[in-house]
Amino acid sequence: MRDVPENNRSAVIVAKMYYYQGLTTDQIAAELRISRPTISRLLSFAREKGIVEVTVYDSDEHRSPVQQEISERFEIPKVHIVPVSEASGEQIWLQRVAQFAANYLNSLLTDNQTLGVAWGSTISTISKYLVPKALRGVDVVQLNGSGNTLTNNTTFASEIIMRFANNYSARAHLFPVPTFFDYAETKKSIWKERSIQRILRMQQDSDILLYSLGAVEAGMPSQVYSDGYLEDKDFRELKARKAVADLAMMFFSEDGSSQGISVNARSSGPDLDLYRRVASSVCVVSGRPKVAALRSALAAGYTNDLIVDEPTARLVLRSEREKPLARQARRSKGRRPSSGTGSSGRPDQRS
Repeated sequence: MRDVPENNRSAVIVAKMYYYQGLTTDQIAAELRISRPTISRLLSFAREKGIVEVTVYDSDEHRSPVQQEISERFEIPKVHIVPVSEASGEQIWLQRVAQFAANYLNSLLTDNQTLGVAWGSTISTISKYLVPKALRGVDVVQLNGSGNTLTNNTTFASEIIMRFANNYSARAHLFPVPTFFDYAETKKSIWKERSIQRILRMQQDSDILLYSLGAVEAGMPSQVYSDGYLEDKDFRELKARKAVADLAMMFFSEDGSSQGISVNARSSGPDLDLYRRVASSVCVVSGRPKVAALRSALAAGYTNDLIVDEPTARLVLRSEREKPLARQARRSKGRRPSSGTGSSGRPDQRS
């Protein structure tokens, strides 16, 4: 707070913690190390100035230095930094980011849209904080398969998709294929089936994509790395190819490239170019183990709408300042124009 003297920015930070994260004024005062009366005055100021109605506004003029730098360095139009105490621990970071993302999604999704969801631990956490919003004509489509060689149980992924669908009175479209096929030829054959092609078309026509990133070498392995989806030979290849992360089970290296990673030919996830083309490509990330993954994804242009906790965002910037990554050319041709303006004008709505 000492770094942000202007009242507008201070009020935005406090309003997000109060309305989005559900913290009390006592909790906010303790985290920010300022008095509770000051918190109350900032909330009143926010309401008086129109920063808070039923909506918390986070426009360009209220951007924090971290937001601004990430946006400029990586050419990201929408950046949402979730304020959280670094000392509170990564579980709290994830919880706050998930709560923010669940509320923010309500400001994006409208009638007659398709939401593509890449299942995983972070997205599962988001699904538990969803705020009910009844919509018409909405489809929720699963982006990556969920079966593996150890079990046919796909409950984890299907429950996530159903939570999103039920929350928005939407139609759910599950993707009943393995996470990774044993053979690339098998995938090619199954991809010809009309029922599968229908799902693939819906994925490609999504208005919004919601996903996180998996880190190949993380302190707390994500679902795909810990539950038997990959074999030892796959891990050896990923290490040899210097893969740093996956996006819906499609792996990429530090420069964002997926070339030469043969596991991808057997993956059920969509091609990574999809994330560059879609109107709203919402990436939700939290935690130190995801720093390298996020930095590479940002450099490759795989997101245009980022939600991340502040400690993780600062680590990404520190790493980028020390050794900037080369930017891949943004493939904006064919990208559908985004409705609204997110952090550059679109409100973060709380229903």
